[in-house]
Amino acid sequence: MLKEIVNSIAAYFKAHRFIFRHGLWKWIIVPGLIYMVLFMMGMYYFWKSSDDAVSYISHLIGIDRWLQTVSNGFINFLFIMGEMMIRVIIVFFYFSLFKYLFLIIGSPVFSYLSEKTEAIIKNQEFRFSFSQFANDIVRGVRLSLRNTFWQTVYLISLILCSFIPFVGWITPLISLFVECFYYGFSMYDYSCERHRLTRSQSIEFINRHKGLAVGNGMVFYLMHLVPFVGWALAPSYAV
Repeated sequence: MLKEIVNSIAAYFKAHRFIFRHGLWKWIIVPGLIYMVLFMMGMYYFWKSSDDAVSYISHLIGIDRWLQTVSNGFINFLFIMGEMMIRVIIVFFYFSLFKYLFLIIGSPVFSYLSEKTEAIIKNQEFRFSFSQFANDIVRGVRLSLRNTFWQTVYLISLILCSFIPFVGWITPLISLFVECFYYGFSMYDYSCERHRLTRSQSIEFINRHKGLAVGNGMVFYLMHLVPFVGWALAPSYAV
């Protein structure tokens, strides 16, 4: 698995050189700018609403009222840490929903970019087929919805686990790996589709090569540490 992660990370550097060599910037910049604007708006409102969500859960369970009656500093520390872990996981959950929404919206561009890339690699003339293009879009949307469902199940489970002292502190790290896997999953499916793998075959292949998906998603998230430029380039580079 580690070798697959390394190979997937190295592929980003190859993609960078490939984009420069073949002048694919117009297929990178346009969706990238749209993604960047949506990302900034989404994370602002997501982080703001996460405060309300954590406060609501705390008040609903009665933790905030109970802590006011407890004078034990260690217990207060445990619950503060738990609250922080819940907040981080909720932000990951919000971001995953935003990410899949963008994948659905950007599916036409990503499908086109993926097909064009393979045509260049194989030195073939790129022939556009509207029927195949439409099938690719439908497939991408269906897979995104499928991944959204399963990732939501896992993240809700992690939110529940985050209430457990000490054990719950590692849940944000686990949720990050889940995020990386499912995003990389969506990106690799474009390649699986080009090789005419069915959805079930694609799912089976990526589950056997989890490292490829994790590595792809890992660099995608790391690129978000570079404001604006990283945000704009991350989606198309991942394709």
